[in-house]
Amino acid sequence: MTGSEVPHSFRLAYVPGVTPTKWIRIWNERLPDVPLTLVAVSPAEAFGVLRDGGADAGFVRLPVDRDDLSAIPLYTETTVVVIPKDHLVAAVEEVSAEDLAEEIVLHPLDDTLAWERLPGQPAIERPATTEDAIELVAAGVGVLVVPQSLARLHHRKDLTYRPVSDAPESRVALSWPQDGTTDLVEQFIGIVRGRTVNSTRGRPQTPEQPKATAKAKAKAKAKRPDAGGAQRKPGSGKAAGKNPRGGSGSPKGGKSGKPRRRP
Repeated sequence: MTGSEVPHSFRLAYVPGVTPTKWIRIWNERLPDVPLTLVAVSPAEAFGVLRDGGADAGFVRLPVDRDDLSAIPLYTETTVVVIPKDHLVAAVEEVSAEDLAEEIVLHPLDDTLAWERLPGQPAIERPATTEDAIELVAAGVGVLVVPQSLARLHHRKDLTYRPVSDAPESRVALSWPQDGTTDLVEQFIGIVRGRTVNSTRGRPQTPEQPKATAKAKAKAKAKRPDAGGAQRKPGSGKAAGKNPRGGSGSPKGGKSGKPRRRP
């Protein structure tokens, strides 16, 4: 196979917690000849991979440096606290950061939440990853506050989670290099934005009106009255001024049409 015969490919990076399945399915339906390759990256290395050409686009967590990267915000995640199933917090539907004041709240090095002030009590050491922090929660060392998608990603039967009402939220976006906006990137942007297969970068197509206009003109011409006056009814060939009963418009002599009385 020569270089010209090799099909183009599209490399899509994604950070933990993001599930790109539905967009990949649409891509495969619309561009079956262009293979899409997934590139799993950590939040810390995601932007470097995009800048270095390791991926054409990627699902990342905001904020994004807009100096050289473009981004389309997609959705905001609920923030939850991961706890053992027998923890007191498991008995309620939602908690606040203040409710965690007496808890040891783990803060992994790959944390994706922009805290102004961490809730709870700090652990002696910061876990290297969220996965490591989950293991510590299962061991009863502390609790962990993360985006809900990460709680689901690292689900364990002995753990559960509850929403935290006043915690920072994580926003997921599609990002790509500004100088790398290729046709394939545009195709994927359209898929993510929900454009139909017939859409042209979101620009509405010009409707085909000439044919419809021609038909309308033909109908109007068929209904147009004769040049001499009102439109004739079919079968109406009677001349103007004639008596409907076959006589002239008035009797002989131009007098009244009443019959004469015999003397």
